Amino acid sequence: MLLEGVRVLDLTNVLAGPFCAYQLALLGADVIKVETPGTGDLARQLGASPELSSELMGASFLAQNANKKSITINLKSEEGKEAFRRLAATANVLVENFRPGVMARLGVAYDDLKAINPRLIYCAISGFGQEGPMRGAPAYDQIVQGLSGVMSITGDAESAPLRVGYPVCDSIGGITAAFAIASALVRQGRAQEGTFIDVSMLDSTLATMGWVVSNHLIAGQQPVPMGNDNFTAAPSGAFKTRDGLLNIAANKQEQFVALMKLIGRDDLVADSRFAHREDRKRNRAALSVEVEAGLASRSAAEWESILNKAGVPAGRVLTVPAALDLEQVEGRELVERFDDFDVLGKPLSLVTAGYRLGDGQRRLQAPPPRLGEHTDEILGEVGYSADEIAQLREASAI
Repeated sequence: MLLEGVRVLDLTNVLAGPFCAYQLALLGADVIKVETPGTGDLARQLGASPELSSELMGASFLAQNANKKSITINLKSEEGKEAFRRLAATANVLVENFRPGVMARLGVAYDDLKAINPRLIYCAISGFGQEGPMRGAPAYDQIVQGLSGVMSITGDAESAPLRVGYPVCDSIGGITAAFAIASALVRQGRAQEGTFIDVSMLDSTLATMGWVVSNHLIAGQQPVPMGNDNFTAAPSGAFKTRDGLLNIAANKQEQFVALMKLIGRDDLVADSRFAHREDRKRNRAALSVEVEAGLASRSAAEWESILNKAGVPAGRVLTVPAALDLEQVEGRELVERFDDFDVLGKPLSLVTAGYRLGDGQRRLQAPPPRLGEHTDEILGEVGYSADEIAQLREASAI
């Protein structure tokens, strides 16, 4: 595995941070989840199954924490801080997503730990970053979706602003952090140097908004919600068929010509309203009516096959379960499972990562841990005896 031998301390909660550390764990890093005794990651209590949440193994936690170990440490205890410092001395990476200033108040911020471990890569994930007037403001995914402008361009003129249907800003923040950490590990290996990485979910989200942002900054175009239409071309968007919605991206002239032929409307190619890209964009609504009339003869599944064979990009609009059932997704083994996961009493299926490595190895090596499952093991690795561990537990330090 690419990150074998890299130790990561994961002090994060809920999604952005755990998702970041999960990406590193999928690459083979030794990820140790440092959790608060008794409660742990809040995600242990979140998800669609109250039964799992009551066992501190909530569905939300299970989704992002396979391949990790769990140790409980009370960072408000002096004995707990000492145990944590010993652990930090052995780490390559630390990831946390507390509000700015929390780790400093605890005495375990980057500067404190750098004195112990100069090679440490310290990644702080927060809603708005470590600097600026909003640095201390609480941030959840929906808050960042609103502040970033994402909601303002989601939906159409009647329905916007709308929240994207999954925690997109949390996910982007986590991926951004994982990318920055992986890059820092290259320098750590080459120059034996650590660094501080400051990840802002707001910055990360804006950085991924691509042409929406650049069209505003460069061309002065005001971003607007366009529903299922693609603002770069027409016909490009979601269209009704006899049965189901179909996404079509006829962005090139030759694709437009091919689409018109296939739906029996060659005459529209020479229509002055649709002859060129900018004409079609200006007359998008009228063109969509004609396209949907032509598509009414077949189902979305039939048209998907016909159009793709002709070089016109097309794909059905599916539910999440239908997407997971696609032969393409199953064939790439995106979802792996543990057949004997005792918490569920049935197999546990988890999504892994959107890439495959050439070695073909299974990406999931260990199921998500119970709270504190590896505490004794890890403390033993950093020099604590069994009696000392018992004393730490008696003092509520772990």
